[in-house]
Amino acid sequence: MSVISTTTRPPAAPLRVIQWTTGNIGRRSLHAIIGRDDMELVGVFAHGADKVGVDAAELAGWPEPTGVHATDDIDQLVALRPDACCYNPLWPSVDELVRLLESGINVCSSAAWITGGKQNPEDLERIRKACEAGNSTIFGSGAHPGMSNLVGMVLSGACERVDEIRITESVDCSTYESAGTQTAMGFSQDPDTPGLAESVRVESEVFAESAAMMADAIGATLDRITFDVTFTPATGDSDLGFMQIPEGTVAGVHGYHRGWVGDHNIVSVGFNWIMGSHVTPPKPLEHGHVVQVFGLPHIHSGRFRFKRSRRGFGGSWCGSSQPRTSASFITPS
Repeated sequence: MSVISTTTRPPAAPLRVIQWTTGNIGRRSLHAIIGRDDMELVGVFAHGADKVGVDAAELAGWPEPTGVHATDDIDQLVALRPDACCYNPLWPSVDELVRLLESGINVCSSAAWITGGKQNPEDLERIRKACEAGNSTIFGSGAHPGMSNLVGMVLSGACERVDEIRITESVDCSTYESAGTQTAMGFSQDPDTPGLAESVRVESEVFAESAAMMADAIGATLDRITFDVTFTPATGDSDLGFMQIPEGTVAGVHGYHRGWVGDHNIVSVGFNWIMGSHVTPPKPLEHGHVVQVFGLPHIHSGRFRFKRSRRGFGGSWCGSSQPRTSASFITPS
């Protein structure tokens, strides 16, 4: 007679997580963290004084109190010894990142970080040393760039030859209620403003990180990365509630960060964005992310986009707590 013995592995303890900021993206991240069994929310950082002391449930639109209250005290959050931080500020701070990472807190960021390539050498070295000191990691992602470039890299694996990967986010951004972000991207400004194109290039430089990462994935060594942009003026006044787009100011921004090998454009990551209804962009909106791989064969993803979940708590096209994806079939052309 033989006896078979089985050992049941105990379930892993939930990750202890802090949420950094509760703005347009942060409150959605907070909502998702509260709802997960494999994560335990232990702290919340809030920039606004009016949010300090408020229960995370109220900030995230969660129906039941969590007992976790927002604070603006970094020392208090670090003392909680969390495993990770979901970092969603409007503008990233190297000082904040260094403090978290050197304290042993792993960081997942949506704030202008894909590979860290847009950071200056000094700041990038500070972050590397912080990771070494804290034995921690930093991961950057988002919808675009972020998930969209990963889709492009996966699709390229179906090709015998890849000539170019091109990814375009083609959407009406007026539901993304962040006046600071939209103004920095040129919206509501005079299209003839000196240096506006360069300002938008710098603001969107994380797209160049995405392009460089895709080039590396397909084994291409880039000689240079360029940026081109077209501004389209509004044909009438638009009141979006959180900001105004007066007639004649920028209401459409169409641009690409492009990676080159010699004279050949290998990777392109860009946007075709409008704000409001009084504008005709240079190319019609696709209302989603368009991924194209040119080579052998050509692959066109059609589009994929995020929709609000009926079970979610609302938000913009990219902000549902439980996003669903709509995509067309991938067809060689």
